[in-house]
Amino acid sequence: EVQVDELQRLLAGMEKEHRSLLLKMKEGEAELARLRSVEGDKLAEQDRSAQLEKEVAMLREKIHHLDDMLKSQQRKVRQMIEQLQNSKTVIQAKDAVIQELKERVAYLEAENLEMHDRIEHLIEKQVSRGGHSSRARSKSEYVSRYVGSWLTGPKPLPLIRVVET
Repeated sequence: EVQVDELQRLLAGMEKEHRSLLLKMKEGEAELARLRSVEGDKLAEQDRSAQLEKEVAMLREKIHHLDDMLKSQQRKVRQMIEQLQNSKTVIQAKDAVIQELKERVAYLEAENLEMHDRIEHLIEKQVSRGGHSSRARSKSEYVSRYVGSWLTGPKPLPLIRVVET
């Protein structure tokens, strides 16, 4: 974006110089026409006329060169803007994929936690043989718990239990 701004500033400067050179050329042509209409015998006027013709030719060449440079810079600016837009599109697509993957991970973590709870519940059942029962959580509770944790802060460490048999 900084390069685009810099190129646009340069383009504006070139356009201003282009206008001033056109104005000078027209003034030179007007003076040349005036000198041609005046008596052609005076040597000083002929020299001035030749000098003005050279200046007009040089200014035309400069204008042509500036036109080429201006068109080139405009092409570069358009290409840079297009590249910037393409990059933004790619970034947005990757952000969407990342968000989808985060949601998948949260869902899988919730399923994993639910499985751990079921295993824990079954182990407790086997150990206590009906001593006290714990309420099984629904999958939606796990999903909302973990999706919320993705949005609010760091995720909790996974629960790992080693069961000796």
